[in-house]
Amino acid sequence: MLLKTTLALGVAAAMGLTASIASAEVDPNLPSYERVSGISGNLSSVGSDTLNNLMTLWAEEFAKFYPNVNIQIQGAGTSTAPPALTEGTSNFGPMSRPMRDSEQRAFEDRHGYPPTLVPVAIDMVAVYVNKDNPIESLSLPQVDAIFSATRACGLGEDITTWGQVGLTGAWENRDITLYSRNAVSGTYGFFKEVALCGGDFKSTINEQPGSSAVVRGVEQTLNGIGYSGIGYRTAGVRVVPLAKQHGGQAFEATGDNAATGDYPLARFLYIAANQHPNDGWNPMEREFFRMVLAKEGQEVVHKDGYVTLSAEAAARFRTEANLD
Repeated sequence: MLLKTTLALGVAAAMGLTASIASAEVDPNLPSYERVSGISGNLSSVGSDTLNNLMTLWAEEFAKFYPNVNIQIQGAGTSTAPPALTEGTSNFGPMSRPMRDSEQRAFEDRHGYPPTLVPVAIDMVAVYVNKDNPIESLSLPQVDAIFSATRACGLGEDITTWGQVGLTGAWENRDITLYSRNAVSGTYGFFKEVALCGGDFKSTINEQPGSSAVVRGVEQTLNGIGYSGIGYRTAGVRVVPLAKQHGGQAFEATGDNAATGDYPLARFLYIAANQHPNDGWNPMEREFFRMVLAKEGQEVVHKDGYVTLSAEAAARFRTEANLD
């Protein structure tokens, strides 16, 4: 069963993020996870760099319940998850975007049924600048004009200097240095689709192999700007408040603003897995998902700086993925 939700596009407005789906804190109505017997063995995870730290923390939490379970985690990028799952070289495929049609077809051609994609948390893709950059806010059309060669979001002006977005004095003539994820990243695809309105990146972007590398680049470059998951924020960068429309109200990347849909770059994070339609879940995989969607798992989400699922949403996702 392929889990389809109203949030699948990853665009906050289209996704309809509401307080019934997301929670800025850990929902006290989430059930506590209860240990079951007979769970031991090895699991593997291949996929999203954005989810790498979350998967590691979830694995540590899972080990508290099941010390005889070992989970190996690789986080090279979302695009590595579907083929690993299809080939059977991983149990879990963390993804920062939904599967593409071609990825689903490849899995179905191999296994005869679709993969299961479970939403596990909500992320905010942040636009980062150096901590000393005084920019107060940007609109998505401005972000598009900074990063994109095509400016599909409608702003006619190509933005190459900080003075073009309102900075004065010593900043006025500073050239903007761009940092980006590479094409294997789900964050790259999400940003291209939402922030660039499906347009093309400029050839001058500095592509980075990981989310933390983007943030480090901005830390080390006074004129830098880049995008990455909110969980990678450091003291050396600032997160820029964003407005959906040019001239509209800008909102900070907070859990509350993700929950209401006001922050325009919110998205689901997923874990894909192979659930047989007749035989059901591998017991270890089932219990891992049940823990992730329980209070303990969502406390990890909150601790790692992401937005937690509400009890209502977690219950719905458990039911849709046959985890109850």
